[in-house]
Amino acid sequence: MSLHRPRRLRTTAAMRGLVAETRMDPAQLVLPMFVADGIDATRPISSMPGVVNHTLESLRVAAREAVDAGVGGLMLFGVPRPEDKDATGSCGQQPDGILNRALRLLAEDLGDTTVLMADTCLDEFTDHGHCGVLDDAGRVDNDATLEHYRELALAQARAGAHVVAPSGMMDGQVAAIREALDAEGFTDVAVLAYTAKYASAFYGPFREAVGSSLDGDRRTYQQDPANRTESVRELLADLDEGADMVMVKPAMSYLDIVREVADRSDRPVAAYQISGEYAMICAAAERGWIDREAALDEAVLSIVRAGASIVLTYAAVEIAHRLRLRAGS
Repeated sequence: MSLHRPRRLRTTAAMRGLVAETRMDPAQLVLPMFVADGIDATRPISSMPGVVNHTLESLRVAAREAVDAGVGGLMLFGVPRPEDKDATGSCGQQPDGILNRALRLLAEDLGDTTVLMADTCLDEFTDHGHCGVLDDAGRVDNDATLEHYRELALAQARAGAHVVAPSGMMDGQVAAIREALDAEGFTDVAVLAYTAKYASAFYGPFREAVGSSLDGDRRTYQQDPANRTESVRELLADLDEGADMVMVKPAMSYLDIVREVADRSDRPVAAYQISGEYAMICAAAERGWIDREAALDEAVLSIVRAGASIVLTYAAVEIAHRLRLRAGS
């Protein structure tokens, strides 16, 4: 009797491809993009090699390139001028705010050929850098913040967003936004809930990208990295409130959470390879310690293997190109 030898199924690239248990497609990838007000040329983000703050015109070009590469969606973050920030992040709600102008342009350019997603949070727009409005004691006021999230989501929907993505980890944020959207007739606009968003040490490059004004931390509303079961409670609440998709952020350091959420969710699960996770790979590759392309591909594959059907990554376009090249398309 011949013994089974697993190595027989690893002999060639063609064989490995045939029996691969996890597969990726460019349409699973979402490219996060930053668009800044008051700049007349793209502005490189020093801690995120290859990533820039876009002008409106460069955003249009880069968005088209991403769509042509097969990337499934675009997540937009607005970077206002410092003088436009205030305590309530009001510029995020204004029709002529930078994020809403960008959404309108891309909606006109791209229509329904991609999925336009908008970060529905106040941190980029407030002068204190927190994800919500503050009370007299300087603490984030959950319920007052929900009122602003309603207006923010409506502004983004009016500008053309297909998906709004509340990322502030306020209690009740999904229900508040869903109610506001439905009341205004935006029943087709989906809600991507940041269900498990941890108070991570890996957000640093992102804060450079958006010119964060944060003084302090967000540990009173983002999740403690020590906690796992808490994510299940957050998931069940978001599903009950009507979330159309759910998100785990960060991804690479929280693959156990991605798996936990994927096992329990009946809705699509996204995971965000955040700025610090991306930057670490780039930095190690710049020193010649690892192969950049192979490491990025493996990292994103691991996120999909853990259970995510959607991955947000700053490497979305280059990974999409490589996937299509391997597929011969």
